[in-house]
Amino acid sequence: MEAQGRPDVRVRKVRQVHTGHENDLIASVSEGLLDSNVATLGYDERYQDGCCDENPPKSPGRAQDLWRKVKKQYDLVEYHVLPDYLRDNEYILRHYRSNWPLKETLLSIFTIHNETLNIWTHLIGFLVFLALTIFTVRQVPKEAVVPERLANLIQMPNRGDLHQLHVELVTCFPALANVPSFLQDHLPHILAKCVPDTPIIAANSTQQCFMQTMKDALGVELDMIVAGATRVPFLVFMGGAMFCLFSSSFCHLLSCYSSDLTYWLLRLDYAGIATMIATSFYPPVYYVFLCQPMWRHVYLTSISLIGVSTVAIFLVPAFQTAKYRPMRAIAFAAMGMSGIIPAVHKIVFFHHEPVCIETLWYEIGMGLFYLVGVMIYVTRIPERWKPGAFDIAGHSHQLFHVLVIAGAYTHYRAGLIYMKWRDAHGCVPGITSI
Repeated sequence: MEAQGRPDVRVRKVRQVHTGHENDLIASVSEGLLDSNVATLGYDERYQDGCCDENPPKSPGRAQDLWRKVKKQYDLVEYHVLPDYLRDNEYILRHYRSNWPLKETLLSIFTIHNETLNIWTHLIGFLVFLALTIFTVRQVPKEAVVPERLANLIQMPNRGDLHQLHVELVTCFPALANVPSFLQDHLPHILAKCVPDTPIIAANSTQQCFMQTMKDALGVELDMIVAGATRVPFLVFMGGAMFCLFSSSFCHLLSCYSSDLTYWLLRLDYAGIATMIATSFYPPVYYVFLCQPMWRHVYLTSISLIGVSTVAIFLVPAFQTAKYRPMRAIAFAAMGMSGIIPAVHKIVFFHHEPVCIETLWYEIGMGLFYLVGVMIYVTRIPERWKPGAFDIAGHSHQLFHVLVIAGAYTHYRAGLIYMKWRDAHGCVPGITSI
């Protein structure tokens, strides 16, 4: 008898065969038949994802099945249920991954959560800098810089006030109209004949010594005209930037896997930041102080030691906690501010060089990008103004990532200017600006 407002219950007999013997079992099976009032709500569990259908709909693809399985088994959680090692920003309230298996953690790079943009901003930045590195390596000094270098080369003997040597060198260059190929293929051999080891234009030993010195100096100039300034310092910076960007993206992707892995990933992330800051000094210091090896070695050695010391400090577990977030930012900022010393040195002694002023504006822009990024990182703006509103997109760490990439690209542009300058103006041994 069916009670009003309640689903009826049917009892049926089920015949079961067990070990060759037939036993009659009476199984009470509750089958809820929704009444008309519930049916009007449009809800029936039997039709949810095909769970109770006799013929569930086929999945449109394996990818969708996998995503549905991951979504059901490994839900995104809120901040208040996170383990301590994942609690970093209390103003981001939802969409956290926590203790996911490795496979699902790796696949989450293609899903939406509060780390998605953190992963992709620096991963895309890594790919951009990889492309820029390949492009820069494939470039050779432009032919436009060769006449400028050649003018300096021909005027070099005048510095020793040996007019006769100048006349002979000019006489030996009848094919100056075809400078690039001529210099690359023939000039070193002709120069060896024009400036022999035992010159005949003068017999005293003083002039012979000067002639040999000038020959060596001209040889260096010719090598730089053909090959240009070395790209090694520039590539060191590009390598440091790519290491920082990739390690950051890798850390954000896998940090939800386990506390032990996160412990080492954070150290890798800090090492990447310190490496990028340290290597950013290499292009300006090397190219500016190309003719002053003492200052070049002092500055490069100092910043390298500072970088290693910073990484060593961050190996202390206490510095990983959210409590020391301002301390980490101050340490990295102080590391970057140490670049003021070589920058001032450059301005004082090379203010007459146009490249000094041009690169200065780029370096100021780079510093502003990094400074604003650090301030946003420490203050956690804008999510602290409206917690939960920027969980997926627009929170401080994502803005910090974008500003880091902008600063690194600005520094890349300055490095190109330094290289072009040294392609056009080499360093003559024994002649310095300081």
